[in-house]
Amino acid sequence: MSMYDPMSPDFPFTIGIEEEYQVVDPETRELRSYITQILDRGQTILREQIKPEMHQSIVEVGTNPCRTISEARAEVVKLRGTIASLASVHNLKIVAAGTHPISSWMNQEITPFERYKGVVEEMQQLALQLLIFGMHVHVGMPNDDVAIELMNVARYILPHLLALSSSSPFWMGRNTGFKSYRASIFSNFPRTGIPPSFHSASEFQSYINLLINTHSIDNGKKIWWDLRPHPVFGTLEFRVCDIATKVEECLALAAVMQALIVKFYRMFEQNTTFRVYRRALINENKWRAQRYGLEGKLIDFGKRTEVDAKALVHEIVELVDDVVDELGSRKEVEYLLTMCEQGSSADRQLHVFKETNDLKAVVDNLIAETMEGVPMVDLGAHE
Repeated sequence: MSMYDPMSPDFPFTIGIEEEYQVVDPETRELRSYITQILDRGQTILREQIKPEMHQSIVEVGTNPCRTISEARAEVVKLRGTIASLASVHNLKIVAAGTHPISSWMNQEITPFERYKGVVEEMQQLALQLLIFGMHVHVGMPNDDVAIELMNVARYILPHLLALSSSSPFWMGRNTGFKSYRASIFSNFPRTGIPPSFHSASEFQSYINLLINTHSIDNGKKIWWDLRPHPVFGTLEFRVCDIATKVEECLALAAVMQALIVKFYRMFEQNTTFRVYRRALINENKWRAQRYGLEGKLIDFGKRTEVDAKALVHEIVELVDDVVDELGSRKEVEYLLTMCEQGSSADRQLHVFKETNDLKAVVDNLIAETMEGVPMVDLGAHE
């Protein structure tokens, strides 16, 4: 058994997926401030796996650490089904998209918890505007130095992941012209975006300590980069993605993140390397990804030329070809090619809007796609 075998006891590269859902009224199609109603019953059923967010119309769930993508699939489907079932008790629906097409941040209630009051106090209107919905994927790490080394390399792929996950073309009833407007909204916060590279875990730690000692932050969780070493879980956390609308998209993205990390780690072990690119260059691709998504071109910095984003997704799938069978994730990783054919959630939302000229139809389609392949859950069984 190698350490690359998910069933090996010392397999470090576990995955955990966090998703932030919208709670929507199917009559008005607007967001509903709702989390306090479902939290009590939800926590009875899901315990630590359900969390409130700053806005009451957001509900966050997280899987347990999973060794394989098929384990993660069972958890994601169960969590989506449970939240949808809890919402349906109040005749509400859930939506997985990076922004809500219609609702305004100005009409949202803030969850009355101390930690959110603190964020609003510090960030003011920026915090209130943060009506965005993401997906975070944690990949387990063998140790802190490896986490930094892998972060340095994996930063390059963040724009590609954003383009694939893009699901936020609309904001407050307007077509923004962006495929991921969520990324633009979040970039107003400090300590966001593509992370810098670090030489070692101790260099990263001294950066964190400096910020804590100067009262810039009170803990390492206030580093909100698109990819970060998680201060508590010992994981590398991918935070770049809009929440994926379909479960299949969510699993494809999580599977490729795990596969890329395993691939890069294996390259280090074989003394082959993957270049560490400057943040300024990666930022050029991130801008293209949030503006044009899969329909645009990204820069291949090795070749110093523009390439269709979809062609680069094909290259990523080829890059991890020699690790996906061992990880048991070939089917999920190859779904990225289906995503290239079908377009991202943002592309599909724009298509519905073009056909109907009706944002309510966009919300209806999102409600349907969010629950594709997700059975409702019998809540009575949990009482």
